[in-house]
Parts: sequence; structure tokens; C-alpha cells
Amino acid sequence: MADGLDEAFNTLEDDSEIWAGVLTGTATVFSAGSDFKAKGDYVTPRGGEYGIIRRERTKPLIAAVEGAALGGGMELALVCDLIVAAQNAQFGLPEVTRGVVPTCGALFRALRALPANVAHELLLTGESISTDRAHSAGFVNRVCEPGRAREEAINVATRIANNAPLSVQACMVAIKQLEAKDDPDGWSATTNAHAVVAESADLREGIAAFFERRAPIWTRT
Repeated sequence: MADGLDEAFNTLEDDSEIWAGVLTGTATVFSAGSDFKAKGDYVTPRGGEYGIIRRERTKPLIAAVEGAALGGGMELALVCDLIVAAQNAQFGLPEVTRGVVPTCGALFRALRALPANVAHELLLTGESISTDRAHSAGFVNRVCEPGRAREEAINVATRIANNAPLSVQACMVAIKQLEAKDDPDGWSATTNAHAVVAESADLREGIAAFFERRAPIWTRT
């Protein structure tokens, strides 16, 4: 999956005839995040995790979200420049409910994209928020009926592509340069947080409980 995403994002960036992109999932789910059976997230040379998380981009990317965008799925949405969401979409960072921490940018990108107290709620409770709440918080740009997120995101991409491409890309470069100033601290803090739980019994218990479909029993070790 990451290789396929990487190839698509390489095409988006390298093809001069493409001026904007749309990232979407299926008609019922955007992304439920990483596979707990995998030991770490798959990384590509140009894109980093999932082929996109650490990618340098000059062209706008719009997320078209249907259904759940959870964990790594929300981190995929966070890396996009605009978000179109169906009314039945939900956004969440449930890592703490499984003894892990977000490792693909959410620890700092959620604080950029959402009011701090809403970001704190997502990160610390593990609960999800609805499209309406995400929209009212300024995270979602446009809301649409279920089944129309991709169509609406393409409309937004088309509107962007009607503008002067050099102007749009110059704006994108400036935006990304400003955002990237804080990225080293964000990644450092993420690495430190992950190190705390990486070898813990609680992490093993959380993942085991997930697959066994039961409530975890935490030991704080």
C-alpha cells in the first residue's frame, strides 16, 4: 500500500501537467491506520511513512474522507492541505487506548490543525470526533453527503488548478517552509514519546487485547 501511495505521490510531484491531487480511501472508510501485526510503519525513500508523511511537496493535496480516519488514517488526513469529509466521517487518534502513541506526525500536526484543547482531547482520550465537530473546529474545509467526498474534493482540486500553477506552488513552498521550522522538534518529541512505550508491557497488552477483542488490563510497566 505504501509503495502504491509513494508511486502516486511521485507522479503528482514529478508530472508538470498535474497541478493538484486528491487522496481518498473506499466508499466506506478512509483509513483505519497501521497494521498492528506489522513491526513499525513502512517507509519509502521520498515519502517516509506511508509514502507521504515526511514528503516534501509543492502541489496541493486534498483529503476526501468517507467513514473512519483513525490513527494513522487521521495522520494521513493531517498531512493533506485541505480536507473534504462526508457527514458520516469520523476522526480519531485512538493510540493511547492500545498502549501506543501516534508516530506519524499527529503529536504536533494535530496541534497545528485543531484548537489545542480539541487536539488534546483526541490525543489523550482516544475518542473520535464527528465531521460536524471537525468542521466547526476548522479542521474540515467542506462537508458533503456520504458518497460524495471524492467528487467534492475533485471539485476543490479543479478550482485550485484553475489558478496560476506557479503562484499556487510558490504559496505551497512558502507554507511548507514555515511549517517545517517546527518539524525537527515535533519529530524529536515523537521519538521520545515512542521510546517511553516501545518496550512496555502495556503496549504488548494493548495490542493483544485489540486482537482478542477485550478490554486491556494495564500494569503501568
